[in-house]
Amino acid sequence: MNLYWAALMVVGVSVVAITAMLLVRSRAPEGSYFEDGDRAAGVFGVLATGFAVLLGLVVFLAFESFDTSRSGAETEAQIVEEQFETAQLMPVAVRGRFSGELVCYARAVVHQEWPRMESGTLSAGHNPWGIAMFQTLKTVEPRSAAEQAAYGKWLDQRTDRESARADRTHGAEGVIPTPLWIVLFLSAGIIFVFMLFFADSGERVIVQATMMGSVAVVITSTLLLLWFLDNPYHHGASGLRPVAMERTLAQLTNEKGIADGGFEVPCNAQGAPHTP
Repeated sequence: MNLYWAALMVVGVSVVAITAMLLVRSRAPEGSYFEDGDRAAGVFGVLATGFAVLLGLVVFLAFESFDTSRSGAETEAQIVEEQFETAQLMPVAVRGRFSGELVCYARAVVHQEWPRMESGTLSAGHNPWGIAMFQTLKTVEPRSAAEQAAYGKWLDQRTDRESARADRTHGAEGVIPTPLWIVLFLSAGIIFVFMLFFADSGERVIVQATMMGSVAVVITSTLLLLWFLDNPYHHGASGLRPVAMERTLAQLTNEKGIADGGFEVPCNAQGAPHTP
């Protein structure tokens, strides 16, 4: 969802809420439908406070998930670049193979996993090139001190990369369960209905419209913010994009100075394996 549609939704909900308030106001008695305004305001305060506390906690939870996904994507890209350097210290027989598989891993993240995260269809499991690199790792027999150190470092980096990938993909699943969304929308609906009973034919139209419009704008905007944080992967404003991995991919393919000679990339530009 982009900013245009979000703004349109806020305006639309506000117009509907204000229209409903003014329609009810046209038949409302002076002083609102409540005979005891103080008691009604107290009840409304309880409703609004409960909704605000719940919404604040959920927004905090969603923001934590959003930030974890963002940092996980950046960390994963950084580790892939570091693994590329570590691969150059591995035995000669596997250096080029590791280098090519790392390039394919980055391509698969950008061109295969990211679109599936945006559509919510990314299934659980590993990146196929992560599995391919593990199969390659099982064939490594380090002999020199440098190769043994690189082997141990590669294992540590592999663990860190998978943890960062888990953080990145976790955000695509959403952290707010459906029952919580139901409670939030139900609470917002109750507040909206309760506000209608404050309709007062003795009050000026602008005051009544502003009162209802302000509540509608705040609640709608906050719910949209919550949706944004719970769905971090999208093309809209501030949606998470594979910028870090694209930068790493550019460095691995265009700046091969660290690689010991050329290497073969066993996949196409989208990260899919070459067909034999």
